[in-house]
Amino acid sequence: MALFEQMRANVGKLLRGIDRYNPENLATLERYVETQAKENAYDLEANLAVLKLYQFNPAFFQTGVTAPILLKALTNLPHTDFTLCKCMIDQAHVSWHPKMGFWGPGGGRFLGFGPKPPHFYPKLCLDLPKTQQEERPIRQILYLGELLETCHFQSFWQALDENMELLEGITGFEDSVRKCEGESQLRVWMSKYGWTEPEPGRILISNQEENIKPKNIVEKIDFDSG
Repeated sequence: MALFEQMRANVGKLLRGIDRYNPENLATLERYVETQAKENAYDLEANLAVLKLYQFNPAFFQTGVTAPILLKALTNLPHTDFTLCKCMIDQAHVSWHPKMGFWGPGGGRFLGFGPKPPHFYPKLCLDLPKTQQEERPIRQILYLGELLETCHFQSFWQALDENMELLEGITGFEDSVRKCEGESQLRVWMSKYGWTEPEPGRILISNQEENIKPKNIVEKIDFDSG
């Protein structure tokens, strides 16, 4: 963590000026992303700066840097980091190729080629163009993000288990996601039951008596005439 803190101070100075748009600083920012992944640290502002530089300089785009940026953003759900990051990625890197086949979660049934059906993720097809093969991790991570954002937790863990190579070089990802999973479920309950958060870390549970519906109870008693 010492290396991360040292780099964070230097990168912070870099991002405060016009140099944040200088492509010559990409190498420094990309090393910083790698450090975040290794040391289980996170800096959204710096990661967004990397994606912005990729937007301005498409020839410098790196799947190996974008993938960990997306994975780190996933660990901060239910906040909007993941949405911010994926909206800054050129559609050319996330579109589905017609030669890419689809399997359902669990790895079993082949679903055919063509347009992407909902809630399924792509497997690698050997005759895909090289760039499509290289960018497959991004599509896989976007699918995992969709599962997490829609609270399909069982499908998420199943899909992740079949694509563990995505986590190479990423420290603490699974533990971080489990914390996010619990918070996401909490947000669902808050919405469903009208709970509020008057201050960070404090949840106010509504008066359940107001939600109790009256019910008429009818009892039938038979009297023995004998």
